[in-house]
Amino acid sequence: MIVATVGSSLAADLGLAADTGGGAVADTLHFGDLEPLVALLQETAADRLMPVLTEKLGAGLPLDRLVAAGALANARSFGGDDYIGFHTMMALAPSLDMARALPEAQRALPVLKVLYRNTARIQANGGRAAEALHPVVAATDLPDAAAAPEWLRSAVRGRDKARADAAFAALAQRSPDEAFNALLYSVQDQTEVHRVVLPYRAWELLDVVGREHAQTMLRQSVRYCVNSERGPASTVESEPRALLGTLMEKHGLAGRAVGTRAAEDAWVEELSRTIFESSAADAAGAAAAALAEGFAPDAVGEAISLAANQLVLRDPGRAPREESPGKPPGSVHGDSIGVHASDSANAWRNMARVANARNTFACLILGAYQVALDRVNRGGDFLRQSPLPVQWHLDGVKSTDAAALLAEADEAIRQNMQGHAAAIVHRYGALGHAPGPVFDLMLRYAISEDGSLHAEKYFRTASEEFASTRAPFRWRQLTALARVTASEYGRPAAGVAEARALLKV
Repeated sequence: MIVATVGSSLAADLGLAADTGGGAVADTLHFGDLEPLVALLQETAADRLMPVLTEKLGAGLPLDRLVAAGALANARSFGGDDYIGFHTMMALAPSLDMARALPEAQRALPVLKVLYRNTARIQANGGRAAEALHPVVAATDLPDAAAAPEWLRSAVRGRDKARADAAFAALAQRSPDEAFNALLYSVQDQTEVHRVVLPYRAWELLDVVGREHAQTMLRQSVRYCVNSERGPASTVESEPRALLGTLMEKHGLAGRAVGTRAAEDAWVEELSRTIFESSAADAAGAAAAALAEGFAPDAVGEAISLAANQLVLRDPGRAPREESPGKPPGSVHGDSIGVHASDSANAWRNMARVANARNTFACLILGAYQVALDRVNRGGDFLRQSPLPVQWHLDGVKSTDAAALLAEADEAIRQNMQGHAAAIVHRYGALGHAPGPVFDLMLRYAISEDGSLHAEKYFRTASEEFASTRAPFRWRQLTALARVTASEYGRPAAGVAEARALLKV
């Protein structure tokens, strides 16, 4: 009865049941010395999780090991097939990065927040009995490296999940890097936010879980791509498949090394404007032309990121008919057009940094395509909408002192005043004040608020893009983060209050 209530792993920890290797059962993936902790995160009731995890942390369990176990528990449970599940996986690495920016006593908070969501979803989805990922036998007909990407993609396009799983297993055995680059061919068949961000966040987590788990982590993306093929195809969805090859050939990018040509500020601003204002196909063409001219991928990626940032700053917010408890009218947090576009641009840009030359070009071409497509295809007349902060918001900001401006920004966030919060942060940056205190303020709310599954990812996106954007433009990222933070305030995240009480912070 106790085992049924608390799970076999926790029962074993308490000395109330025999230890069977962390609750491993037949036909289940096993994660070595991480297995007991992985099983604990799957089997513990959500309302018991915070006391168990804080006790383990207090006994010296490293936070990154807890994140590794959470990632593997998530992968084994959902396998990229569950909407809340894969969003939670994508929040794990950002939560660990957030933890590193906090005082030691508070570091566990963002991680515990995401792990609570993780376990609650696993339990609601049926627990260990409903695991999505099981051991797979690797395909034996693995072709050479040049043919492998098309070989995997043919299985994905054929909607054969078992065949795609087996093909990817063979690739992962040969090399995680080769497997990742082959996977990107399938990812690039469509530009949809989850298809794009999922492989990047899974790849990012390899630094935490270990490269030996590359197959488990990246397999989620393979399965997501197969699932997407099963949906109804449309002209928009299939356009990237033909367009990418056409542009690569037109601009002579196949077999070419990436360029190193530096870009002036004005060039980046102009390319960003072109991408933002163009059709999706023309935006992709502009990125391809820039890469063919030898401009460094980071310069092209910066322009794409700035174009996506405009969608956050110009987003008119949700209409009343779209109201939900976590996303009221006028909100721009969660799965909004701008947040999705920014997370996608960030993922394309980061995958371009770690991929081979062919995939670097492809990721940036499709990154430009997706920003322009999101501007047109997801609703809202963004070309006519003025970006925040508008002048009347700026006119309302009178302070120049850094501490006073931070206090005003805090108050604006608590009143859900998106435009005012954006104006204060914009003015703060224009006055040359240090960005650290603003990030600290936004981080507090990225932890405390629910954020409709996107608080951690978008905080990480804005932080990364701020750090890699040149000085004249970087405060746009923090201004956008202030707006999103003001939008999401007022809906506390489950588990955080309990974690604070247990950690005494």
